[in-house]
Amino acid sequence: MLRRTTLAATALLATGVLLLSACTAGGEPSPSATFEPDPNGEITVGLVLEPTNLDIRHTSGAALEQVLIDNVYQGLVTRTEQNEIVGALASDYEVSPDGLTYTFTLTPGVTFHGGQELTVEDVVTSLAQVKDDETIVGHGDFAGVATITATGEDTVEIVLTEPNQNFLFTLTGPAGLVFKAGDTTDLQTAANGTGPFTLVDWIQGDSIEFARNDAYWGEAAGVAGVVFQYIPDFTAGVNAALDGSLDVLTAVDPNLSPQLDEASGFTLTTGRTTDKGTLAFNSAQAPLDDVRVREALRLAIDHDALVEALGAGQTMYGPIPELDPGYEDLSDVVSYDPGRARELLAEAGADDLELTLTIPSFYGTTVPQVLVSDFNEVGVTLTVDQVEFATWLQDVYTNKDFDLSFVLHVEPRDFGNFANPDYYFGYDNPEVQSLYAEALATVDPDESAALLAEAARIVSEDHAADWLYNGATITAVGAGVSGFPVDSINSRINLAGVTVSSE
Repeated sequence: MLRRTTLAATALLATGVLLLSACTAGGEPSPSATFEPDPNGEITVGLVLEPTNLDIRHTSGAALEQVLIDNVYQGLVTRTEQNEIVGALASDYEVSPDGLTYTFTLTPGVTFHGGQELTVEDVVTSLAQVKDDETIVGHGDFAGVATITATGEDTVEIVLTEPNQNFLFTLTGPAGLVFKAGDTTDLQTAANGTGPFTLVDWIQGDSIEFARNDAYWGEAAGVAGVVFQYIPDFTAGVNAALDGSLDVLTAVDPNLSPQLDEASGFTLTTGRTTDKGTLAFNSAQAPLDDVRVREALRLAIDHDALVEALGAGQTMYGPIPELDPGYEDLSDVVSYDPGRARELLAEAGADDLELTLTIPSFYGTTVPQVLVSDFNEVGVTLTVDQVEFATWLQDVYTNKDFDLSFVLHVEPRDFGNFANPDYYFGYDNPEVQSLYAEALATVDPDESAALLAEAARIVSEDHAADWLYNGATITAVGAGVSGFPVDSINSRINLAGVTVSSE
């Protein structure tokens, strides 16, 4: 879904502000430091979206995952910038041939920030709480978990009721994080994790500060401290970078990015994401229940021009982005063809169609302006209703009272939304649901990806939505900063490998 729960269903979308590219191609490492790294160095990173609290167990949202996972909290496994799964608190793991049993061997010598030793009891208790407590983020993803047991002093076994191709990936998120059993830390404002940084301070409305965890079980973090400075205004963020207040600025507005060039002491990197700029159709009600109308609307949109107007990302014609399993270039499904769009609307008896686009106000005006213009060319009058996000959650996401809607769906591997007839899209295709269930239950990842690709093509051919673009993020990295992540930083910023030069 968007952001997993209405708790903080959030903003997370907001982080999605699309960004453009500049000097460094997506996926390449950030610039190398000219001088030797300073082990006592500190960096200040500018971010847009601040969390409402720090309780990642009970509050969903990219704002929390972005800064807390990998840096402060860890799970048995984690994922790289390219969404590849790797070990974390588990030094090794195995999955049985039938896909039902997961066995994890714990990394030795791990301690929590409070000084307590990590034990198998901590792992079992943390994961069992997710399974049993519906208020914990990720509870629904543990529906297929049968048992969670310690099978030795350093091994934990999880048994599923049926294979789930996404389960290991689920463990890389909030649901898989490990907390100290019986710990009384107030997670709303404090933290007791196992990561390379400890939480020093959170000044609401301003910043979050980390310090290097000198007792970290792995390789020590490359900087002594990090300050995340929250600057929701994009112009103010650029100004803060230019006046020396920031070492790194994330989510750079593409229209402002030319100000942050090498002459100003910054290098721009462009990162790939799983952000999907989604134009949702309410397929459960007229006139969007007519596939001809949905196809016509997609044909009316000049996707290349839209991406150019945004200054970021790439065109996307299906529900699975490039970083997720099952991706396939589906540009053959639909093209820019206003003439054919008018023909389909006439066939559907919708020549003088009037529709309303409901969009959270923080997305700005670029997307609505392009859609209004493109739809006008085919005789569709589009009224734009910009609303507060809470209103969008109530009216669109919960009550499904809308014609068209736009939000940035940022979560990876969320194709299941199109296999859920109760989701706000109102899309109901039993064949897609069957293929998705088969893809999850298939043990072979390649076979699973092929099934997802097959299902995704059907969804696109049904014109269940329009995917306006696959987002990209621009980051301005200051001189002397090395190793700053490039991809997927709108959802995860692992700072352990970042260094800053001594001069």
